[in-house]
Amino acid sequence: MVQKDKRAWAWVPVLYFTQGLPYVLVVTVSVIMYKKLGIGNEDIGLYTSLLYLPWVLKPLWSPFVDLKSTKRNWFLAMQLIIALALFGVGLSLPTNMFFITTLACFWIAAFASATNDIASDGYYMLGLTQKKQSFFVGMRSTFYRLAMVTGEGLIVVVAGFLENKYGDNTKAWSVTMTAAAFLMLLLTISNFFVTPKYEPSSAITTEKPKGFLEVFASFFKKPQIGLALTFILTYRLGESQLVKMAAPFLLDSTEKGGLAYSTEQLGTIFGTVGVIMLSIGGILGGILISRDGLKKWMLPMVLSLNVPNILYVALALTGTTNIYAVTTTVIFEKFGYGFGFAAFLMYLIYIADGKSKTSHYAIATGFMALGMMLPGMISGYMQQWLGYGGFFIWVLIAALPSLFLLRYLKYPPDFGKKSNTDEG
Repeated sequence: MVQKDKRAWAWVPVLYFTQGLPYVLVVTVSVIMYKKLGIGNEDIGLYTSLLYLPWVLKPLWSPFVDLKSTKRNWFLAMQLIIALALFGVGLSLPTNMFFITTLACFWIAAFASATNDIASDGYYMLGLTQKKQSFFVGMRSTFYRLAMVTGEGLIVVVAGFLENKYGDNTKAWSVTMTAAAFLMLLLTISNFFVTPKYEPSSAITTEKPKGFLEVFASFFKKPQIGLALTFILTYRLGESQLVKMAAPFLLDSTEKGGLAYSTEQLGTIFGTVGVIMLSIGGILGGILISRDGLKKWMLPMVLSLNVPNILYVALALTGTTNIYAVTTTVIFEKFGYGFGFAAFLMYLIYIADGKSKTSHYAIATGFMALGMMLPGMISGYMQQWLGYGGFFIWVLIAALPSLFLLRYLKYPPDFGKKSNTDEG
């Protein structure tokens, strides 16, 4: 067996950049693309939220990834499938049935991306010692965020530039998605060369689940699991709807209550300052939890996730298109999201703690994805019904269930301090 930690400085960044890119393309960039191609907010909210489903269901086939072949083979195969699916999006955009065909390609990319996540995370835990898992967790997160910058920023800015150059949004996005497919193919090739072959070995056998049903049964027997899952499902009830309608709000015409921003402006704001503040918020949140434990910061972090959304209410009700006001709103919302999400991830780790923690974490993140998917599906309908001003007020109201449940949750006050969070 190849020695653990070998060439980690080379493969960790590439592997996690490759994990983040298809996620942001499927979940976020697709929203902007469909908006610019004339799809209505109801359909955007419904169908792009359904693309979360593979991340919801991934616990169902995560044991299969453990049992069959190596994790390296799995993630290389999945990354190749993602590249081909993105080629499919680019090639089918100029057709009359582009909405159905591109959704089908995004579905393929989403299932492959969710499976890639399982295999990549498993490889990370297998290929690094526990000490190095903790050491590289910051780099892993940073390169995942860089993928978000590339997707929400660079790729959207390129699409906006091509929209202006061609005067044809369909052609612009077709070229952009084809270029994204080439980038994904290059990343797949890079992973093939930089990731060492750790498998197979007796160490891998110990990682395999002993019983498929036993893994699920033990998860649902955890103390307070019903309350915990309700909290997980409602933690981002407001944010999960806002994230679907924020881009349409900025792109829609002023007659429809939007701010009439260009694709390039959107990409610049979301993909630069937005993702930078998201990263700073997440890093700061992790530092504070590791210093003081989860209990001290849970309430402030839940509030930070939701309170900045008041600024979207102000933008919608006043109709201001001032670039500084919009950028400030995105800065506070993204920082609050990153800061608040740190507590959420730590709580998921707490729920998964114990025997079968890898599979249990996959189940917990599946419920997390469900908490994003279901509210997102109705977000477009809610926006059309309430208008943008009323919709953002509704987003604020949707924060109340998680705040109510918070007082009933039981977990160790010091959970999350460095002694408790040595896993990657």
